[in-house]
Amino acid sequence: MIASLRGTVASVALDAVVLDVAGVGYLVRCTPATIAGLRLGSEAQVFTTLVVREDSMTVYGFASADERDMFELVQTASGIGPKVALAMLSVHQPDALRSAIAQSDLAALTTVPGIGRKGAERIVVELKDRVGLATGAAPTGAPAWREQVHEALLGLGWGTRDAESAVDSVAANLPEGEAPDVSALLRDALRSLARTR
Repeated sequence: MIASLRGTVASVALDAVVLDVAGVGYLVRCTPATIAGLRLGSEAQVFTTLVVREDSMTVYGFASADERDMFELVQTASGIGPKVALAMLSVHQPDALRSAIAQSDLAALTTVPGIGRKGAERIVVELKDRVGLATGAAPTGAPAWREQVHEALLGLGWGTRDAESAVDSVAANLPEGEAPDVSALLRDALRSLARTR
């Protein structure tokens, strides 16, 4: 997985840039907003994800990790591939997209080329409980481990409510004053969720 690339912008097109990273030119598909922030000949960093298909390997790049995470999340919905996911982030900023999904705003979702009403309804049904994944949101002032475990559970496909309940369960059993081991806490949270099934 290529998580990010830093290099010199060697060329700019309408839907992609070429980043020269230590002499290797990477073709990176981007949203118009990301491309607008890049200048030919200047150094730039893009947050990336690699999409592997039977006949291609394509790098998609974004100005922020938040955009990249949303791009990956929306593709977990049925029928949403990288092209439509990129179109979603070309039309909506991540926060607006999260809001549209969370509030079942079908009108906003159908402004994206390639998404009709049925597709928008499917996105809402499948992602409504998971849009917190891209925000990395945790209660204000919450310890970092809570956020990490919460995000990991969402990434594994658990709903927001289930993830929060499991994190609360783990927190209740955590000895005071100990530096928590996040991987151990995640295992405990998964055990807790398995018992509730």
